[in-house]
Amino acid sequence: MNFTVLIPARLGSTRLPNKPLADIGGVPMVVRVAQRVLSIASPANQMRVVVAGDSPEIISACKAHGIEAVLTRTDHPSGSDRLAEACQILGLKDDEIVVNVQGDEPLIDPTLVHAVAQLLTQQALASMSTAAHAIEDWTEFTNPNVVKVVVDGQGLALYFSRAPIPHRRDQPSANALPSPAPLRHIGIYGYRVGFLRQFPTLPQAPIEVTEALEQLRAMWHGHRIAVFVSAQAPGPGVDTAEDLERVRRLFGS
Repeated sequence: MNFTVLIPARLGSTRLPNKPLADIGGVPMVVRVAQRVLSIASPANQMRVVVAGDSPEIISACKAHGIEAVLTRTDHPSGSDRLAEACQILGLKDDEIVVNVQGDEPLIDPTLVHAVAQLLTQQALASMSTAAHAIEDWTEFTNPNVVKVVVDGQGLALYFSRAPIPHRRDQPSANALPSPAPLRHIGIYGYRVGFLRQFPTLPQAPIEVTEALEQLRAMWHGHRIAVFVSAQAPGPGVDTAEDLERVRRLFGS
């Protein structure tokens, strides 16, 4: 299977400035992400991994470590717009598949990247694919910062929400989770390139604004999202200085 992994990276993080270039064991974080994804490349799984950066510093850092990178505009309102520009720069065709991996996830499971891409080849009805894993903790289930997803019998998303869904009408006991286990959304996406070019032009959806979840725009406009259910939770991303220190310790730096 051939597909392209795009890793958007911008320097202007409010909580952690210059985050893509943060040092992790002598290697910039965005390079660590690309290297981890490339670790499962094989003759049967020919990935092209490209960093879509918004500054020459990011591009130079990637190229210094042998990672392909393209320079995109600095004024994109969302990551989807940056990805769409990267597809244009790379000359990707509408029927090709790309997977969006965030540049702040140096612990991402590379097999998850492959699974999301493969799922999109199997689900003809879907314009996008993503991932989820089972929630086993009530506190996590009720946390609005944890995005939940409900799927149908074909594994296609019915809805994403910050609310605890599905809701059990008759609680048999306090803090009892629904059965089967509810699903926590994992923020990785696969796209058909033709849809990715279209997505930034779609008007924002009311439910997208209410939930602050961009993927609901696709569903509002009639597009389906296939969901791969992983057996385990992904490694933590890096959002704060504390997260960065924790990851550095894991890499022995």
